[in-house]
Amino acid sequence: MTTEKTVSTAPGQMPDEIVTAEQLADLALEAGVLLLSAGAHSGRVFSNIKRFADRWGFPIHVHPTFTGLIVTVRDHADPERTVTRYQDAPPPRVHLLTLTLFSRLSWRALDQRLSFAQIKREIETIKAAPGYPPLAVIPAVGMACGCLCMLFGGDILNGLCAFFAAAIGQAVRIWMGRQDFNPMLVNVGSAFVATLIAGIDTFWNIGSSPEATLATSVLFLIPGVPLLNSVIDLIEGYLSASLARGLFAAFTVLCIAAGMTVAITLMGIDNL
Repeated sequence: MTTEKTVSTAPGQMPDEIVTAEQLADLALEAGVLLLSAGAHSGRVFSNIKRFADRWGFPIHVHPTFTGLIVTVRDHADPERTVTRYQDAPPPRVHLLTLTLFSRLSWRALDQRLSFAQIKREIETIKAAPGYPPLAVIPAVGMACGCLCMLFGGDILNGLCAFFAAAIGQAVRIWMGRQDFNPMLVNVGSAFVATLIAGIDTFWNIGSSPEATLATSVLFLIPGVPLLNSVIDLIEGYLSASLARGLFAAFTVLCIAAGMTVAITLMGIDNL
């Protein structure tokens, strides 16, 4: 298969770099998969990739799915010729900083006409950025659930119980994730442990509203980003991605309910 050279031909500007359709397709695929894995909705993936394509004037088609991304680049030097790439996306792990850095990079690539090599280097830098440290995530999750418990009518004792339940549940979630358990089993196990600990105040009647502790100690497992992305994809017309994200979120909620049910049954709590 021959590789034809395509020259940047943005209107009103002299060609400044030679980039092939294959190179652009690979770049777009790498960026799109990273965006999907960081929790971007389909419209965001398309807009970011399109800015990279517009940098060199390539028409591009993007088809995000829940498990991967298809990118087709049309060679504007030969409109009959297209390059299509597909790659599976890793399981989604929401990372808002990655989304922000990619958005800024795509705008800079278009406005400042960054070179292909420079864009590649900056993508590698974003990929190498560390995630949120568990020692910061675990207490933050506990604090969020403890505060939610108090907002829903619990007192300070209920809030403290929700704090420890959610924090330990998040630690279990991280540990099970590192052991490569199925993501749905991770949700069941985390909900089970968090509910088991949160049920302590119900078991011994601690605090003014122990039922609030049970209800809020598992909120950290609610798939908020997939649910929100499902609605955004539906509004923007990405129906297949919207349906897949919605089903994923619904099944995640079902797994949380299963973990809670097992824990509540074991503790013999029946007066909720």
